[in-house]
Amino acid sequence: MKPLSENQPGTRFFETMAAKVIAATGSPWAFFLALGVIILWGVSGPIFHYSDTWQLVINTGTTIITFLMVFIIQKSQNKDSKSIQLKLNELIAAHKLASNRLIDVENLSEEELDILHKYYHVMAEETAKKIRMNESHSVEEAIDGALSKHEERLRRRKKFPEGSGEEED
Repeated sequence: MKPLSENQPGTRFFETMAAKVIAATGSPWAFFLALGVIILWGVSGPIFHYSDTWQLVINTGTTIITFLMVFIIQKSQNKDSKSIQLKLNELIAAHKLASNRLIDVENLSEEELDILHKYYHVMAEETAKKIRMNESHSVEEAIDGALSKHEERLRRRKKFPEGSGEEED
């Protein structure tokens, strides 16, 4: 059986470096450092007589930083998107009334997604006819739902104990 994780050289290094860069550049200190650089550059304008070289320094610096940050931001967004998708897949898989066909929905074509969107739009309209949006569910309803889900799981465990060779639903 093929291992789930294929460690490619440099991948772990990039992940570690990207996480550190994301944490650093997303901090208030990074903003104030960048602001300080811009202020120093602006104040130094009269000293360098607002020359082409003076302008080229800031343009080149910001272009290089922007170019590199595009890849770091994309990496971060890809990772966040994948983790959110996995959490949603787990919720769909765990809920007995949810359609398992929606697991891996992100791999459908644009046309297939549009069809699903229309389906859920119609479903939402029909639900809106029956339930007003400003009606809320109570905490008690949420607790009852969680308890019933837990009780159902316990019943299944008693019916099919681990290691019995029987399949769970």
